[in-house]
Amino acid sequence: MPDPRARPETALNALRLLPVVLMLAVLAAHFYRAAEWIGFGLTVALLPLLFVRAPWAARVLQAALALGALEWLRTAAALVAVRQSMGQPYTRLALILGAVAVATALCALLFQWRPVRERFRLGEGRHPGP
Repeated sequence: MPDPRARPETALNALRLLPVVLMLAVLAAHFYRAAEWIGFGLTVALLPLLFVRAPWAARVLQAALALGALEWLRTAAALVAVRQSMGQPYTRLALILGAVAVATALCALLFQWRPVRERFRLGEGRHPGP
């Protein structure tokens, strides 16, 4: 008989990882809109890694989210430069894309949260030291 306590923990893990799913979806939409098909495909291909309970999967997702944050900053810089050259306002654009970059980077930090670390078995096999 399955453990009745395992079910709520699974639901909580899904809620804990929901920001990661949303940020990857927003990043995929960004690549789709820009017709960057390789970036779109890679971002969509990362979603199944959320079901892999291995440390390497968590590290791949963290790296992808960190690169995603850099992509948002690159996009913000490019769009701000275009707006500046056209004499259009750019502050709101910079603030919004900066906030998206920060949110994406914070999602990478979710993997340092104890329940998520336990789910992906991060830090297992390490000794605390002397």
